[in-house]
Amino acid sequence: MILACGEALIDMLPRKSAEGEDCFAPYPGGAVFNTAIGLGRLGVDAQFFCGMSADFLGDILRGALDDSGVDHTPSPRMVAPCTVAFVKLVDGQATYAFYDENSAMRSLTAAPETEANALFFGGISLVGNGCGDVYEALMLRESPRRVTMIDPNIRPSFIKDVGAYRGRIDRMMAAADIIKLSDEDLHWLEGEGDLAELARGLVAKGAKLVCITQGADGVTGYTANHEVFVPSERAEVVDTVGAGDTFNAGTLAGLDRMGCLTKNRIANLTEDEIREALHLGVRVAAVTVSRAGANPPTAAELGL
Repeated sequence: MILACGEALIDMLPRKSAEGEDCFAPYPGGAVFNTAIGLGRLGVDAQFFCGMSADFLGDILRGALDDSGVDHTPSPRMVAPCTVAFVKLVDGQATYAFYDENSAMRSLTAAPETEANALFFGGISLVGNGCGDVYEALMLRESPRRVTMIDPNIRPSFIKDVGAYRGRIDRMMAAADIIKLSDEDLHWLEGEGDLAELARGLVAKGAKLVCITQGADGVTGYTANHEVFVPSERAEVVDTVGAGDTFNAGTLAGLDRMGCLTKNRIANLTEDEIREALHLGVRVAAVTVSRAGANPPTAAELGL
């Protein structure tokens, strides 16, 4: 089982009304939520942990998880607003305006016990106090005995205290078995320099697998013994919403299918295992960018 720990929110995506007016339509989303949906659709035994509003927007989120076979019983129903993100698309690239004050996600105070063999963390849920403290404590509690993965998925405009945020991400990456970063996120965290050298620096600090994505230029996986490049798959890009999130789902699903999500196995990945996991991540992401919003494929769509 994989427990995805992080934000669930409503993405207000730009659309045209029947009268041709610009408008926004509500869709379930959030980086970690998208990863959980992707895992469920790929047939992985997945759970989701986030404070979710008891209102009708929270019902949209819970319904989407149910439809994708994701267990959300670890997520408390809270009498608090749902986080909402308005999305602007320019040439298929997304920028966001978040509304998160006193939200259900931010009001989270405690983490459940878990029997998952792997835990995934990331996104805006790691910014600030409240749920950020809960997720960090959960990761540090479980990382000595369970595989953990982090994708910070950095949104600089959302970060008010850069020093505190950097400190949290540094501590969590130091405890993580798997780190996924875009090339932009890697430079934001580690500064300028050669991508490969910066990634190897994270491996030297203890990560067992570091995945650096470069959009259409593919992804490279780094371990202590291997460097594996996997090119992106060609796709007609509609938008990039959820591309990285569903890459994470595909990569985790690939590792899970090979039985690699144990502390011993993740520390001794072969070149072929890395390539197979990253390839599934790339396949899932390619389908996601080919259709509107974060809409990852099912295992059946991929012929799995």
